[in-house]
Amino acid sequence: MTRRIRIGIDTGGTFTDVVAFDEDSGELVTTKTPSTPSNPADGFLAGIDKVLGLLGATGADIDAVSHGTTVATNQLLEGKVDRLGFITNTGYEAMLEIARQSVPDGYGNSYFWVKPDRIVPRDLVKGVEGRLDVNGDEVRPFDEDGARAVARWYKAQGITTLGVCFLHAYANPVHEERMRAILTEEHPDAIVSLSSEVLREYREYERAMTTLVDAAVKPRLSAYVNNIKARLTSYDDRVIPFYVMKSNGGVLSADEVVHQPITTVLSGPAAGALGAALIGKVAGFDKILTSDGGGTSTDVSVVIDGEPTLTTEGSVGAFPSKIPMIDVVTVGAGGGSIAWLSPEGTLKVGPQSAGADPGPICYGKGGAEVTITDAHVYLGRIPPHLLGGEIPLDVDAAKAGIETLAGKLGLSPEACATGILEISAWNQANALRQVTVKRGLDVRDFTLTTFGGSGSLLLCRLMDVLGIPTVLVPPNPGNVSAFGLLTVDVKNDYVRTHVTLADRLDATAVVGIYDELAAQAAEALTKEGFDPSEHQFVRTADLRYFGQAFEVRVPVGAGDLDPAAVANAFHAEHKALYGYDFSGDSSQQVEWVNLRVSGIGPIQRPEIKRVPVVEPVETPAPDGRRQVCFDATDGYVDTPLHQRSQLPPGTSLSGPVIVEEFGSTVPIHPGFDVRVDEYLNLIVTRSEA
Repeated sequence: MTRRIRIGIDTGGTFTDVVAFDEDSGELVTTKTPSTPSNPADGFLAGIDKVLGLLGATGADIDAVSHGTTVATNQLLEGKVDRLGFITNTGYEAMLEIARQSVPDGYGNSYFWVKPDRIVPRDLVKGVEGRLDVNGDEVRPFDEDGARAVARWYKAQGITTLGVCFLHAYANPVHEERMRAILTEEHPDAIVSLSSEVLREYREYERAMTTLVDAAVKPRLSAYVNNIKARLTSYDDRVIPFYVMKSNGGVLSADEVVHQPITTVLSGPAAGALGAALIGKVAGFDKILTSDGGGTSTDVSVVIDGEPTLTTEGSVGAFPSKIPMIDVVTVGAGGGSIAWLSPEGTLKVGPQSAGADPGPICYGKGGAEVTITDAHVYLGRIPPHLLGGEIPLDVDAAKAGIETLAGKLGLSPEACATGILEISAWNQANALRQVTVKRGLDVRDFTLTTFGGSGSLLLCRLMDVLGIPTVLVPPNPGNVSAFGLLTVDVKNDYVRTHVTLADRLDATAVVGIYDELAAQAAEALTKEGFDPSEHQFVRTADLRYFGQAFEVRVPVGAGDLDPAAVANAFHAEHKALYGYDFSGDSSQQVEWVNLRVSGIGPIQRPEIKRVPVVEPVETPAPDGRRQVCFDATDGYVDTPLHQRSQLPPGTSLSGPVIVEEFGSTVPIHPGFDVRVDEYLNLIVTRSEA
């Protein structure tokens, strides 16, 4: 009998994580396989083969595959953007150069800041005559002859990737759509992104940049997704449903995601935040910080009442992307992050990474630079192998690398290795402060959930640095992102700019726009195979006080519009974010800016099973012991080792102790305790608490 197995695959810089869920039996199986940076699709398919083997299943049993990809993320982080063309209104060709005329945080004085290269150099920007006003009414007609000349020019230059952003196209896309039609006739090989389809809201610079980023990642992401989709046919003679994770916390079919590739720019980190959100909520924690440590980076986010916070002010690398995305901050502090000396002779860690190939020195693949993983191996905090022995580690090579670096610094090898980890811990702590303190939240009010292969290695130091009282480590922490992919609904976001003061708000017009956006969402969900009875719609709005430059997003209830309730929600959210509001000041008006609808198609989530505590709880004897250095001053201490699979619910252990499992290791320092809860999570607290 054919089974119904859904598979989630998260491709990271070092490992590809796989989780399979049998919908009939409720069985959940996890595994990992090395990533293949030269062709990520190879690691993707190797992961499917491995998990099917563990389940004793075949390709005919696959019900769907969901994927978190870093293709677009890595392309932007590495700045590998091919030649792009940008088409805008005549007279506005310098839009990208002018940008926002603002100096980034941390520079203080514009004399010290050098403006980075634009995503499209000025000589590859072309203007076309024609103009719409703020309401979308035509002021000057579209110059079709000029548009044809521009299309021919790009064709002659061999530029095949183009972004189109005309003023006020969010109000009326007619000129942009005519430009695309002419490009199709004159330059049929061109890949084109229109701002009215990518981001239908005002602020021309952000809209232009988002459109150009969409165009930049479209060729590579489309090729990657279509390659995997084609290779999935080898598993079965039917078309296996294939979904790709989006930055907004939803998934979309591969057929549709190639038309909106920018929505995948934080694909992997978003899946991890959602998986951790569900695990933490089931375990009884309503305020959670997530820390996803991989081989290349660590991604952190905030979850309140089971929902990760969203933003439209995100960026990837140097490129702002004004699309709805889970508010994730990424720092170059992963297991493969390289330790190096600055010109002044001081120790630095990251953001450069050894990745999966050649990887850390201890991988024995030719890596020559000391990494965070080498420091952990040298100090005994991780075993001399990964994945339960599948990948042996060269401890002696890591030792030699640490000793060489320590000699350059004039430090003992132990001080050098612990220093590397201390810098990494502070880098992670600063990222966690960005998503909390900078947003008016007290980091001490949250439970930290650590996951990813390297995410839990420094949790005790993070508790000390940030004053966090509790840390939760889920079972199979290295596979939480892949698990998150199985918890994700299909989700599409739609936006329309509608700037109006609250006292002039036409409720009928606003509801009409919401209905139009909901109709677009319904059409997309129907294409994805959801019956109309399953469709769910979530309405929100961006509001601000009149005169402000930026907005705050608040929920808008279903049914009849209640502007007063929306305004009250805005006042409360503004006070939470900035410490004040004008709710009692009638002279300070509220202004509506953007209307948003999210269309959601729900899926069946895996159940996180509860395992009751059986009294009395007998703590198993250690599976072994190892010399581990937790502090350079104290040196190495004899430390018990426990296999996590052998620890029943209710077990309590006191540090120093090392808890090991297939995909990760949790070092518990002296002065900390760890217990196993009824969902098999590790709960870490300070001993004195």
